[in-house]
Amino acid sequence: MKLPVYLYGHPVLRGTSEDIEPDYPDLKKLVADMFETMYASEGVGLAAPQIGRNDRIVVIDASPVAENFPECDGWKKVLINPEIEILDGEKISRSEGCLSLPGISEDVKRVEHIRLCWLDEDMQPHQEEISGFLARIVQHECDHLEGMLYIDHISPIRKQLIRSKLNNILTGRIRCDYPVKYAPRRKK
Repeated sequence: MKLPVYLYGHPVLRGTSEDIEPDYPDLKKLVADMFETMYASEGVGLAAPQIGRNDRIVVIDASPVAENFPECDGWKKVLINPEIEILDGEKISRSEGCLSLPGISEDVKRVEHIRLCWLDEDMQPHQEEISGFLARIVQHECDHLEGMLYIDHISPIRKQLIRSKLNNILTGRIRCDYPVKYAPRRKK
């Protein structure tokens, strides 16, 4: 089932996610719904806060960008309770976008080499060293689990320059080709 993507300004995007336990109800259905939502939104990753749940689960299918980033070829995973270890401190700047911030993209500096530890949907542990754009995708999605958005990594000047776009999202003056859920309206 396609779920609405929660947009910038919604409080769930700023919450810290809780670990998934082995007895998590309907985990397989949630994973299937997250992949369906991600594909319908034309994303390569989706974190549970983006569908209104502060649970430590991410789905990624990086294959659509494999033509430009070969390390992404065939990388389709469910990441439960992921943990990242930075292996290379040098940060590279590349453009990022986000389903929760439609119509905006900004250059973000991130490390290019990480070790990722996670559980799959069968609660089996995995560990992998990943690099390049794939490492960026994983870091971006895992940031959501900590209540962070990629715009938290940009300079105050850049944030000021996109303020009107952010306000358009907050006030619902945007158009999306996928179902969305706006932040609750503030009382005046």
